[in-house]
Amino acid sequence: MNTVEKMVVASPLRRGPQIWYETPLLLRLGGRLDPGAHALEIGCGTGRGIELILNRFGAARVDGIDVDPDSLARARRRWHGNSRVAIVQGSATDLRTAVDAADASYDAVFDFAIVHHIPDWRACLAEVGRVLRPGGRFYFSEMTARALARPTLALLFDHPTEDRFDARDFLAELPRHGLDVIGSKSLLGDYFFGVAQRREHTDPTPPTHDRDPH
Repeated sequence: MNTVEKMVVASPLRRGPQIWYETPLLLRLGGRLDPGAHALEIGCGTGRGIELILNRFGAARVDGIDVDPDSLARARRRWHGNSRVAIVQGSATDLRTAVDAADASYDAVFDFAIVHHIPDWRACLAEVGRVLRPGGRFYFSEMTARALARPTLALLFDHPTEDRFDARDFLAELPRHGLDVIGSKSLLGDYFFGVAQRREHTDPTPPTHDRDPH
């Protein structure tokens, strides 16, 4: 994430849609978390998403992970002294190293438009599936390859150019890692949002749910 995108992410241009559109939509698709839930945010940036995970989704504890030291420094200042929040530096493709995450250690994982920044995004989704407890939920909002190819975004922002995904690619990858989509919605072909649930280990057959991958 380059300097321009960091500025945009920290501005009302990003914060407004996240509060007033994405969060209500994700809550409608996946609901609030159970009392006592332990959540992980991949790509937590300056820590603003953690506030939503605690207050709107109802997590009891949140771990935030990011690779950018400047953003992490701001997140640590924001959440300094709060025993419900841990901020760590590391890769979302290796959560065992980054946050010492054992298998089935989280009740929820959140992706607020971060996975498209990760070149090996399939490895990231594999880690999400690994660390979620059976019945745990993966809340995601993402941008498609079509959006990233738009001239303005391509000029201002720096994103991986190899193996970009659209909504269908992303949604098709989730069941391979034990994550069954329980609801999703696309916006203008450029953005998509959804919630997937970690399959119970005793049930190898993904359930069928209504969803809108278009």
